[in-house]
Amino acid sequence: MPDLLLELFSEEMPADAQVPASDNLKKYITDGFINESVSYANAASFSTPQRLCVVIEGLAAISEKKVESKRGPKVDAPRRAVEGFASSVNLKIGDLKIKEEEKGKYYFAELHQPVSRVEDLASKIVKDAILNLGWRKSMRWGNSQIKWVRPLRSILCVMTFEDRSEIVSMNIGDIKASNETCGHRFMCPDKFTVDSFECYQDKLRKSYVILDPIERAEIIWTDASNLAFSHGLRVIKDDNLLNEVSALVEWPSVLMGEISNKYLDLPSELLQTSMKVHQKFFSLVNDKNKKIEKFITVANVICDDNGQTIIKGNQKVLDARLADGKFFFENDLKIAKEGGSSWMANLNDVVFHGKLGSLSDRVVRINRLALKLAPYFEIENEKICKAVNFSKTDLCSQMVYEFPELQGVMGKYYAEAAGYDNEIALAILEHYQPQGPSDKLPSQPLSVILALADKIDLLSCFWSIDEKPTGSKDPYALRRAAIGVIRLILNSGVNINLQEILSDKVVNFDVPKDEIIHFLHERLKVLFRDRGDRYDVIEACLNASESNDLVLLEEKINALGSFLSTDNGIKLLKGFKRANNILVAEEKKDGVIYELDPELKYMKNSYEKNLFKAINKIQPEIKKELKKKNFEAVLLKTTKLLGPIDDFFIEVKVNDESQITRRNRLCLLNSVKNICSTFCDLTLIQDITSQIDN
Repeated sequence: MPDLLLELFSEEMPADAQVPASDNLKKYITDGFINESVSYANAASFSTPQRLCVVIEGLAAISEKKVESKRGPKVDAPRRAVEGFASSVNLKIGDLKIKEEEKGKYYFAELHQPVSRVEDLASKIVKDAILNLGWRKSMRWGNSQIKWVRPLRSILCVMTFEDRSEIVSMNIGDIKASNETCGHRFMCPDKFTVDSFECYQDKLRKSYVILDPIERAEIIWTDASNLAFSHGLRVIKDDNLLNEVSALVEWPSVLMGEISNKYLDLPSELLQTSMKVHQKFFSLVNDKNKKIEKFITVANVICDDNGQTIIKGNQKVLDARLADGKFFFENDLKIAKEGGSSWMANLNDVVFHGKLGSLSDRVVRINRLALKLAPYFEIENEKICKAVNFSKTDLCSQMVYEFPELQGVMGKYYAEAAGYDNEIALAILEHYQPQGPSDKLPSQPLSVILALADKIDLLSCFWSIDEKPTGSKDPYALRRAAIGVIRLILNSGVNINLQEILSDKVVNFDVPKDEIIHFLHERLKVLFRDRGDRYDVIEACLNASESNDLVLLEEKINALGSFLSTDNGIKLLKGFKRANNILVAEEKKDGVIYELDPELKYMKNSYEKNLFKAINKIQPEIKKELKKKNFEAVLLKTTKLLGPIDDFFIEVKVNDESQITRRNRLCLLNSVKNICSTFCDLTLIQDITSQIDN
């Protein structure tokens, strides 16, 4: 069974494009073989800054026999049409088959695809994959008509058999496939030939190229951590930076550099961001004083002088970057110490959205929402107004203009410089949280109020101007904002009435409250399913009533989910399902709804009387527990009906000959249905009653 090795060697590709491109290339090639009925055992893809590699192992030597059935005209179609169809598939009319389908009988042609050798198919499949590989941006070079992300220099394409290896014949523009490639562009640029993936990988490593990006990342992290530890420091973990740096080198060499003492007192977030964004450096922190003191850089060569020349060059560039950062920060601090009034004025000139006004208008809206949320958290209005009014000022600072990712972070430092207390400064930092389903949440009530107001304003505004998420497009990150609102409310444990909070008008439009709450419910379903809650339990609690209180909704879901995992829960569901099924069937047959209260005087069987009395006895108990929002107790009280319900179905015939008795018994079943569905719609729960014995 042959193996296929493909390497596309080019000028250095963008770091974020390499892994997706190699994965897509693998998919195109494997899909191509599958479409040609060629099976394979395993496929893998690799990437470096200059090469994309795909290896497919255990290919079938020949394609499987395949018969394609092609439908033609109906059997009663004109003979000329039938002859034309037969001619188009190179068959005679007598060779056509007749098959009956839903709309009648049709002529069919059975086309037998010829068996092909895998080496004959590989050339077209690989060529199509290369030419169809999509890039965010592509280019042409020289006289080539090929569009690719960077100039393509060579193609290695080899098929390895048990007794030989062959070059897959293929041309892409003026590039002809071969069995040659080269190693590291600086340390081993000479060409070499390969005849298998094992040979290819081994010779690359000897030529200072580590093919697997995951292996390169592990080497970088291990070497960086060990080097930092030897100096009493710790590398700040940053997976995105690690993946990016591993895509910038083929032979990683970890080096440590110094940060000049004059910059060590700058905010650690500023140092870390500047080094990451501009230089791709890892920050090293001293856990004793919480300061960033050194950095790690990753070179793409083995250095004769232990990297001293590279380190000095990097330190020189970093010094210039941090000098700019220090200048911006000190200028911003001067404005902050004056109260930041010039920044507040500048917010009027920054457009938030063409239909929604300026950032200053947004601050006004956030302030109004925050004041409506204040009573839920018992925070003084004056403190809220101070925090909101200063919350967006750092967006006009030089530092945030240079590094937008530091919004809020710098706002905290500037708030402290302006004389605000720690609570307000922390709220300005935390009101952007959470940034996703796993991001950390604000730590104090004032921060929660600002974060909620900020995200509810986003949802309200963009819904009011009909700028909602569609499909995979969400340019204003409204799904993230909705997840943030849900997590903030649930984590706070505060019963917030969202209908009331959304009741204000936003700009000149009405807020579609019901649509926003429905959107929140849809996000909540995703969040709860991801944490392991049953989908039908979530739906049952959501559909019982339109819940504006997400905390209560979570309590209902937790209570119902736990209850249905018990034997009593399954038994009660079984009784409910049986009662509901009978009720639905009889209501459909009679054309009426049996929603009247059952009456004891029409009951002639002791078992139906016992069920009636049990319902009347626990109803006030359930109402009492519902008032206390004790949903677990509600379900526990309902289990008192288990015995009477079982006895009723064993001993009582619902469809009695007397219509009065029959209708009364159906009303009794309706009472069972209602009391079992006091806060959830059990009709939406999947039938899991088979888990217990009848």
